[in-house]
Amino acid sequence: MTTDCSPTPPAPTRRPLHTREIVCHGYLRDDGLIDVESTMRDISPQGSDLFFKRLGAGEDLHRMRVVLTVDAELVIRALQVHSEAAPTPWCSESNAVYDALVGLQIGPGFTKKVRALVGGTKGCTHLTELMGPAATTAMQALFALGREKGGMRAAHARPGPVPRPGLVNTCQAYRDGSPALEAIWPLARRAPQA
Repeated sequence: MTTDCSPTPPAPTRRPLHTREIVCHGYLRDDGLIDVESTMRDISPQGSDLFFKRLGAGEDLHRMRVVLTVDAELVIRALQVHSEAAPTPWCSESNAVYDALVGLQIGPGFTKKVRALVGGTKGCTHLTELMGPAATTAMQALFALGREKGGMRAAHARPGPVPRPGLVNTCQAYRDGSPALEAIWPLARRAPQA
């Protein structure tokens, strides 16, 4: 078993077959909303002769882009979907179905709701998958905005109860009873739960 500090063991000689890149950026807009621009690329290093087109070496098999606009409650206010490169001329026909996600709130059960609304034959496998990293980036962008305003340290500096952090029970580090949770949400300073 390796840990996050272990060096990668030497690998046998290998040849690249495929590269998938997912890049997401979160931006604060002048109107206070947050835009998340997410791009997914599948790159063929050696090229390929597909049924509907030929790819040269290093060309994109897929290049999909999603621009998600959310408010401070992580409600999707607007969504743009672009299929800039795809293996068939029909792939982009499902782009409009993603309008069904406007009004959806990012939070517990988000991925399941996305699949119910645009999954399977209703949408594009890759655009639907890209909604997960886009949603996570929206949350991280909102956390970054909170840190700019003093974040949890500001809540700790004020007298009285500390509000329940959104991180509670989201992973093993912030599970009930963990040292990390006790540090950011001390038992002695917890506000009564409704």
